[in-house]
Amino acid sequence: MEEKVLFKVHMPASVDEPLLNVLHSGFIGQGKKVEEFETKLGTYFGNNKVLTLNSGTSGLHLALKLANVGHGDEVITSAMTCTATNMPILAAGAKIVWADVDPKTGLIDPKDIERKITNKTKAIIMVHFGGIPCEIEAINKIAKKYGIKTIEDGAHAFGAEYKGLKIGNHSDFVMFSLQAIKHITTIDGGLLLCKDHSDYERGKLLRWYGIDRDAKRQDFRCEEDILEYGFKYHMNDICATIGIEQLKFVEEIVSKHIGNQEYYDEALCNVKGLSIIPKPSVSKSSSWLYTIHVEKRELFMKWMSDQKIMTSRVHERNDIHSAFASSISDLPNLDKFNDTQVSIPVGWWISSEDRQYIVSQIKEFSLKILKYT
Repeated sequence: MEEKVLFKVHMPASVDEPLLNVLHSGFIGQGKKVEEFETKLGTYFGNNKVLTLNSGTSGLHLALKLANVGHGDEVITSAMTCTATNMPILAAGAKIVWADVDPKTGLIDPKDIERKITNKTKAIIMVHFGGIPCEIEAINKIAKKYGIKTIEDGAHAFGAEYKGLKIGNHSDFVMFSLQAIKHITTIDGGLLLCKDHSDYERGKLLRWYGIDRDAKRQDFRCEEDILEYGFKYHMNDICATIGIEQLKFVEEIVSKHIGNQEYYDEALCNVKGLSIIPKPSVSKSSSWLYTIHVEKRELFMKWMSDQKIMTSRVHERNDIHSAFASSISDLPNLDKFNDTQVSIPVGWWISSEDRQYIVSQIKEFSLKILKYT
């Protein structure tokens, strides 16, 4: 039996011809394909202030720069995420302040965010863990009250929605990852969507050293005066070409993730020794992960592995890493969430037969190992 895996790379065969054309075109840097990809993304999200980048991590670092976060500032964030969320805060020279999470969903808690705000707080990062949107409205209301910028980490949330709008329209900055195993990939890559036009225009400069690539100048290779230092965070035409083709499949991919999520929600809701994560009625998860809470998690993971079903906690809580030692704090609800959470396969490659088998083995675990009847 083939293993039921948690992650799989989506790469349509139809990308071959356009990709080869670009590879042999004589131009592979940031050019017309990047512009085309950004235009199509703007239509998809309903927000045309899209910056394509070389990674999602670069997107977060750029967002912090655009929010003017620097040395001596504080950024409130979640420890229940990939370290890629929080390393950019250290790179910006700021201090990480952990907010606790909801013990069921693992999403950052707006009430604890407000408790952690000081006169040094410059930004808030909210992580849509697994693709389930955070309480965006409540967090943005708090941020507005204190004059703080908000950044959404939507690495898991491509295609998710909040209050009828796609994620990418609600906060000052929204990052998406296009890394290998996300809903769609450009091999590696990321997006940063901006709410304010001036942030978008500044971001266009800062993703390429601060150089204005649109300026009219006699010698294109000799730039005009650079006003502010930037980074080499831009996307290239090779990655953009892959992204253009991938975008044709994104609705189908996300809908399959959601379909599997809905099946699990119904099939697993009454299994003893296990609890599913509630989905808020005001939002729609993109279901990049399907996370559950399980008694005797290590035994569960061993059982599922023996049945050739991959499981994982996916991300280690960041606050245990030495790199973040200066930000240690008490996070009792994160303790509760992290003690029992584990993810099962939910992706577009999981067939009806696959998910039925996965559910049957979870029920067997409840019966045979946990001895629930």
